[in-house]
Amino acid sequence: MPPSPRPHLSVVIPICNERDNLSPLTGQILKALSGQVPSFEILYVDDGSTDGSGPLLDQLARDYPEVRVFHFDRNYGQTAAFDAGFRQAAGELIVTLDGDLQYDAHDILNLLPLAQQYDLVCGWRKDRHDNLVKRLSSRIANAVRVAVTQDGVHDTGCSLKVFHRRVVERIPLFEGMHRFFPALARMHGFTVTETPVAHFPRAHGQSKYGIGNRIFKSLRDLIAVRWMQRRCLTYRYRA
Repeated sequence: MPPSPRPHLSVVIPICNERDNLSPLTGQILKALSGQVPSFEILYVDDGSTDGSGPLLDQLARDYPEVRVFHFDRNYGQTAAFDAGFRQAAGELIVTLDGDLQYDAHDILNLLPLAQQYDLVCGWRKDRHDNLVKRLSSRIANAVRVAVTQDGVHDTGCSLKVFHRRVVERIPLFEGMHRFFPALARMHGFTVTETPVAHFPRAHGQSKYGIGNRIFKSLRDLIAVRWMQRRCLTYRYRA
């Protein structure tokens, strides 16, 4: 039997206790991408969910040939889930997305044209619909990050991004590094841009982030990113 052709697009989604969001999210992605891109796959990485997300993901994989599921044996965190998804993704273009239904899957189509010119396209939640604590903590973290890394992106915490495969293959990931994808991409010479995307209030489940694990961890990780920026090896061969 000949191997299946590689999909054009892979959508990588970390999942941790998002059971009520999974079926509508899958439906939205299928509706948005079907007939709009040559081919695609949806990769769910179950990051140690305990709310029944795992069995439902397996059912979705049985119901839809586009869906693939990978289960961690425990919770490892969002960066690990992205890393696992990148390693399993078969597409030349890789989209990242959260499982909280706070994004519009149709915005993927708005980012794709920019991917013809840039290596990494980032969504920007210009009009955010989060609680006050989350908005303030993100505003502080983003302001400090921009000042230190000069990555030129307003909202690196927006999970909706489109990567060329060469970017995810080049960027080294460590815990917490998903917050700095634009800075890491620029550090290795890749081109980065951003565009506004829709954002909605969370309808189901609970946010996994607050001040403690957003600001303080981000500031600590920022030191590591700045260290890498200053010591990154960059060179070209003479023609």
